[in-house]
Amino acid sequence: HQSKLDFFCKLGYGKQDICKVLENLGQEALEDDVLKELIRMGSKPQALESQAQPSSLKLVARGSCSTSLGLKWLGEDYSDSSNHLRPIVIDGSNVAMSHGNKVVFSCWGIQLAVDWFRERGHTYIKVFVPLWRKEPPRQDSPIADQHILKELERQSILVYTPSRKVKGKRVVCYDDRYIVKVAYEKDGVIVSNDHYRDLQNENPEWKWFIEQRLLMYSFVSNRFMPPDDPLGRHGPTLSNFLSKKPVLPEPKWQPCPYGKKCTYGNKCKFYHPERPHDAQLSVADELRAKIGGPLSLGKEEEK
Repeated sequence: HQSKLDFFCKLGYGKQDICKVLENLGQEALEDDVLKELIRMGSKPQALESQAQPSSLKLVARGSCSTSLGLKWLGEDYSDSSNHLRPIVIDGSNVAMSHGNKVVFSCWGIQLAVDWFRERGHTYIKVFVPLWRKEPPRQDSPIADQHILKELERQSILVYTPSRKVKGKRVVCYDDRYIVKVAYEKDGVIVSNDHYRDLQNENPEWKWFIEQRLLMYSFVSNRFMPPDDPLGRHGPTLSNFLSKKPVLPEPKWQPCPYGKKCTYGNKCKFYHPERPHDAQLSVADELRAKIGGPLSLGKEEEK
């Protein structure tokens, strides 16, 4: 009985099932009969049971990794495809008044600016507007398309800077300080035509940030148009200016204006397509090579 029990235990069957079969068939039953009875009872070896159960671990192809593991190893979140773009902080009052020709607070201009950055892929976009712009428009401060402010506020894009009335007089907080502070903390870009000179004098770090991260713009026939060179002709392009990791352009070699008539030889700083790139001979060595004479040696070798 013990030998049969050990034999079927090695095959992976449970002791309780084996004992039940031996009690039913008797201790003198053959091994084939015991095996048939175990199969009839539905008993399976432990190895087959483990294969039948769904595994919690997922196999991953060699050389690749799952998304979650890859993000943990890299320490970065690549779920957002626009993480390489800088946050955008828009001076809502400046943009709206610019679109309204400095006469009307045009909320449509804010919407045009937001849509332009959305199309580029920016996900962090904040617009700052004073709270009193929610009030009904007056003759001295007309507002156009005021419903756009409610829609942008619902999308968590528009932020109202605080303001209140004290004895009938409106007390307004300085919204420019909100704009510069948020853009500085987020390492983003300020969209405005204002230079914020008063804030530059307050903080030297803000001064550098405003000089390097201020994006000016123009409206051309209801089209929001920032410049292609925000920091001047010799500065970065607009795409590099709005990116956290700018892409450096490939160096372009300027061809030599003299062409094959150049007499500078290997000292020429321009590009010669007719010469090999690895080693350029001097003019004297080129002439000796054509004639078939020996090349010039260095001073130490001549000695």
